[in-house]
Amino acid sequence: MAKYRWFTTKHKGLRYREHAARKHGIRRDRFYQYRTMFDGKRVQESFGWTSEGWTEEKCLVEVAKLKQAKVTGEGPATLKEKRNAAEAKRKTKERDQTTFNEVWEKYLPQAKADRGENSLVREESMFRLWVEPVIGNMPLKVIAPIHLEKIKSIMAREGKAPRTIQYTLAIVRQIFNYAKNHDFFTGDNPTKKVKKPKFDNMRVRFLSHEEAESLLSEIKMRSPQTHDMTLLSLHTGMRAGEIFSLTWGDVDFERGIITLWNTKNKRTRSAFMTEQVKEMLKARQPKQYEPTDLVFPGRGGVKIKQISDSFNRAVAKNGLNAGISDLRQKVCFHTMRHTFASWLVENGTDLYTVKELLGHSDFKMTSRYAHLGENSLQAAVKRLEGTLNTKDNVVAINKTA
Repeated sequence: MAKYRWFTTKHKGLRYREHAARKHGIRRDRFYQYRTMFDGKRVQESFGWTSEGWTEEKCLVEVAKLKQAKVTGEGPATLKEKRNAAEAKRKTKERDQTTFNEVWEKYLPQAKADRGENSLVREESMFRLWVEPVIGNMPLKVIAPIHLEKIKSIMAREGKAPRTIQYTLAIVRQIFNYAKNHDFFTGDNPTKKVKKPKFDNMRVRFLSHEEAESLLSEIKMRSPQTHDMTLLSLHTGMRAGEIFSLTWGDVDFERGIITLWNTKNKRTRSAFMTEQVKEMLKARQPKQYEPTDLVFPGRGGVKIKQISDSFNRAVAKNGLNAGISDLRQKVCFHTMRHTFASWLVENGTDLYTVKELLGHSDFKMTSRYAHLGENSLQAAVKRLEGTLNTKDNVVAINKTA
């Protein structure tokens, strides 16, 4: 049974119902509706209340428009279509007016969830210094490659390294991708048409065994914990962030495996303990601990955010960076990971295995070590030569033409 009664008007198909209590003027508020048949189907259009501005005359004008649209096929033929078209127009207008800053503010919460703290701090700094002053208040719709070229020019003029410029452009690219994925922007990402500055930041320096032993001894005198972290990176190739996040639940002494969860490239991989690493970790392991306890806790048990300056002081004491200005040649904590890979290749380990041990997502990153395997490659050819020189494998050469 209907909860309310419909009243007819003098206009065919147009009816109304009254609000149970609310009045508009001296009479009860009325809700108008139009019903008719079209193409053998009943069509019903609900307009609205008198208090919302709907009158019989206004309803009839709207009915006439809808009838014409049904006949001509031009424009919305129902109120629902009309409302959807109006909403789409509103969203398009809103989207076209959305500024880069507005999308940045929406993007930040996601970035905070996906990025490490240090990465996020750097990203925010690059945005505030170089991106915001140029395109921050501009609608995304009008930002063009020429505006991004301006960012490049300003940064280059201020002496910023090509890698820093490329990093800044990557932030802009990420914002546009976020905007497209969340319907704040349509069209092509303008960063696609901006040429990235070329640079070579490939580290080529790695330590000899003697340098590594001397450095470890110097660090141990200054900070036993920093020594242990350095040894772990040198023997497993673990990144600093992976070491900072390591918990006792990730260490499996029985199998000699350390599980690294959600690494830099979002993959989980295993690191394999040498006997020195196993002894070091066993010596560090407290008698009572929880699996979630950090292996290398900072003060108060919190996670360490950066390697102790004891490492840099030990490097300076050993003179490993003396007279070196090229950052690619300077020894830093990441050099331990690079040294681990370099030693593997020098000992004849194939690059695919090195790639898996380092957790590289792209083989191009591992290929930087290819030149270090020249000795093992030469030795492989020598072994092949030995088989070719046996009596059963003599290659006959026809010297007659």
